[in-house]
Amino acid sequence: MPALKFDSIYRDLKEKIENGTYQPNTMLPSENTLTGQYGCSRNTVRRAIASLQKLGCVQSIHGKGVQILYTPVRQANFRVGGIESFAESARRNNLKTTTKVVQFVTIKIDERTSLRTGFPVEAEAFYIQRVRSIDGRPVILDVNVFLKSEMPELTKKKAAGSIYKYLEDEVGMKIVTSTRMITAERATPVDLKYMDLQDYDFVAVVTSRTFNDKGIQFEWTQSRHRPDYFVFYDTAARR
Repeated sequence: MPALKFDSIYRDLKEKIENGTYQPNTMLPSENTLTGQYGCSRNTVRRAIASLQKLGCVQSIHGKGVQILYTPVRQANFRVGGIESFAESARRNNLKTTTKVVQFVTIKIDERTSLRTGFPVEAEAFYIQRVRSIDGRPVILDVNVFLKSEMPELTKKKAAGSIYKYLEDEVGMKIVTSTRMITAERATPVDLKYMDLQDYDFVAVVTSRTFNDKGIQFEWTQSRHRPDYFVFYDTAARR
């Protein structure tokens, strides 16, 4: 099965679920309808639906079809279970966003940084700080470390856009796996400098290590969020 065909169907169904074309608690069109609509096999449709189910957007009900579980929430939300860029999250939540790169330098990984990030000592990396604003309000500080050998042409201008889009579209990287840890931490002077924290003295922190299809860790990121503005959620199933 062509991967691009599967991916385009998955993304199209996901977008229609999230923008309300397919409403919560209704059923997706039948497999026959979807195979005709997309000009593909049943297996391709089933794989797209399986991915939506893993994401928690839908549930297959024996004898009935595929029910839509996704429900929009009032707050912006960032998925724990999937790998999603800030730009993708913003589109899904229908948000007006901007990104400002406040630091972009090349570093050499030392022992302390290696223990923190998982990158090998002496490896060259891009160290980036980006402030994410939603509706003009700076509410996320992203601290990124990217392995330079996997993206030597990364620039500050590209970092102001979607780095994942650059990696996938221009570098041709396939992003496969990400491990996440969520903590609540006291706000640092850097958080207070760049983020509109109002009266909060702590931030919600998502620390992630992300790997490509070669098994190489190419990213370590710590996203520091204003706590009242975001909902972090995952989907679990009891087997």
